[in-house]
Amino acid sequence: MFLTLHQHETEGAVVEVLDLKQLVDPFAPAVKARMHNGEELQDPHHFNKAELTFPSGEALPRCWVDAHYRD
Repeated sequence: MFLTLHQHETEGAVVEVLDLKQLVDPFAPAVKARMHNGEELQDPHHFNKAELTFPSGEALPRCWVDAHYRD
């Protein structure tokens, strides 16, 4: 799954999420993903979910980022 990264130095960069289970786990604050910059395959890194959105600009569902979303 591809998401957009919103960090000061990499605003709008596209990242490929490598672990979808980690993405939907509300207890995991970060997700393993790979940036897509240029033609070379980048090394995987952990990115905070708070800095990720869908390419449309929509935020991640609250149940993916907040373990207490029902409260």
